[in-house]
Amino acid sequence: MKKLVLLSILLAMIVIILGAYTRLTDAGLGCPDWPGCYGHLSFADTTKHIETSQQHFPDRPFEEHKAWNEMIHRYFASTLGLVIVFIFLLSFIQRSYHRPLKLPFFLVCLVCFQGALGMWTVTLNLLPVVVMGHLLGGFSVLSCLFLLYLRLTPYRIPGGDHRMRIYGKYALLGLLILTCQIALGGWTSANYASLACTELPICEGSWYENLDFIGAFSVTAAETYEYGTHDYAQRMTMHILHRLGALVTFIYLSWLALGLYKAATANLIKRLCVLMMLVLGAQIILGVSNVVFSLPIAVAVMHNFVAACLLLVLITLSYTLYRKT
Repeated sequence: MKKLVLLSILLAMIVIILGAYTRLTDAGLGCPDWPGCYGHLSFADTTKHIETSQQHFPDRPFEEHKAWNEMIHRYFASTLGLVIVFIFLLSFIQRSYHRPLKLPFFLVCLVCFQGALGMWTVTLNLLPVVVMGHLLGGFSVLSCLFLLYLRLTPYRIPGGDHRMRIYGKYALLGLLILTCQIALGGWTSANYASLACTELPICEGSWYENLDFIGAFSVTAAETYEYGTHDYAQRMTMHILHRLGALVTFIYLSWLALGLYKAATANLIKRLCVLMMLVLGAQIILGVSNVVFSLPIAVAVMHNFVAACLLLVLITLSYTLYRKT
């Protein structure tokens, strides 16, 4: 059971990486239908019958590399869904052995909803709110799987230091702040605003004169949302808010890590604080590199991956603080 959950965590991380790569290579509509690709469930059938496939979608030119990116992402996501269903069935069978049951059931519901979001991402032509929800859904699946892994681990820190409980609340607040920042990043990416500002620390020119907060979070009706529908001022506002969110996240998590490191007596908590600072520093460097080097795909994908790692570190820290006796 524990090894199966560990496998699912690895699969979830791969799905997040592939999802980021699909989005960054503009392959979100590489297959304009769902669940198949140009009318075929197997991508191999699509490539064999390209002319027949394109007859179903005459307005959508066939781009093989984008279709491959999209279908590989779907194959891994489907595999993850099947593994999660199997985990739930195994939990149900072994419920007499005090296996967690509610969390696996919630995971099945969550992965089903995540599949629906994947479908809507295609059928609604990359509607930004759906694309952002799909991103958050992927992070939620990963987080719940990791929490399940911790639940299956004999994980309790001895010492009787009840003072750490107050830091547990601060850690949960840190999780909320980080989740909001990930959502801002997802909204920025879904609206193709990642390159709206090309200078540091804020933006080029008189950026403060062009801020449009209402427009930045508006959803306009359009036939397709591929490559974005917002104007430059609105995209710039999204990008700036994501940068300011990064600053708030960095300050809060740094304060939490330093304060907790000084107050903690358990070596595990101290190590988690050091790890969080290292991952947080790497994330800031990657974010700056995205701007300086104009969003290289490898760096942007790593930015998503490290965000997921930072989320898992915070979950571990919060879980540790609340399990401390």
